[in-house]
Amino acid sequence: MTLESLVAFLAGLIFGSFLNVCIYRLPRDLSVMLPRSFCPGCEHQIAWYDNIPVASYFILRARCRHCGARIPLRYPLVELLTAALFFAIVSALGATAVAVKLCILVALLVGLTFSDLEERILPDEFTLGGTALGIVLAWFIPVDDMIAQSLLLAGGIQPGPHWTSVAESVLGAGLPAGSLWLGGVLFEKIRHKEGLGLGDVKMMAMVGAFLGLRATLLTLILGSVAGSVIGLIYIKAAKKDAGSYELPFGTFLGFAGIFVALAGGRVIRWYAGLL
Repeated sequence: MTLESLVAFLAGLIFGSFLNVCIYRLPRDLSVMLPRSFCPGCEHQIAWYDNIPVASYFILRARCRHCGARIPLRYPLVELLTAALFFAIVSALGATAVAVKLCILVALLVGLTFSDLEERILPDEFTLGGTALGIVLAWFIPVDDMIAQSLLLAGGIQPGPHWTSVAESVLGAGLPAGSLWLGGVLFEKIRHKEGLGLGDVKMMAMVGAFLGLRATLLTLILGSVAGSVIGLIYIKAAKKDAGSYELPFGTFLGFAGIFVALAGGRVIRWYAGLL
């Protein structure tokens, strides 16, 4: 373990703690800045020593100090998951700009994953804000893709590396999200019910802005397969009505996006080697 990795782990704990605030407050249209953290049960403000990532959960035995309400297991899970992801990214890439960019992406995906799982809401602050941030970062940190560059060269356009990277980001955001939106519209026209939330579309735009077209398509494929298989198993096991149960598709897309952020490049290169 290097000092950089340790710092990344600690930063992940702090980011994870803030993500827990966002996961609870954003779907309820509450400010993530004010007031200070409070217990949802008794609304008593939480002291700093009861708000230490992971540690306070176990010290308090998963209960509020004031009213005894149970603290959801999601709190330490989000903190530990974010910390582990930051640790893995920095361990693999070092303290680089690319590592920072991927840490931002996985943090957004963790927030979206658990928000959709709990509330069936994918907040615009994460999706649209993340899309804009991904496109801006593309100017400074190249998007590792070649699709937009190939299309531009085929059209006789030879932009500089910064604009090429931005083009990869915009294409990655626009094409998968647009296709997903069109598929949802067609499904609604044919089946006369909503088959896909607009939040999922915006979430794919965010992933594409960070990772480019190929990685976003891989995210969509993996998320769809996982959602279909695991969702069907859960519906059967829990005896839910398949026609009315609202599957948290964004949760599956989120976990798929995290996997692709960590290992998508290797999967894409492996697949390209088979062609």
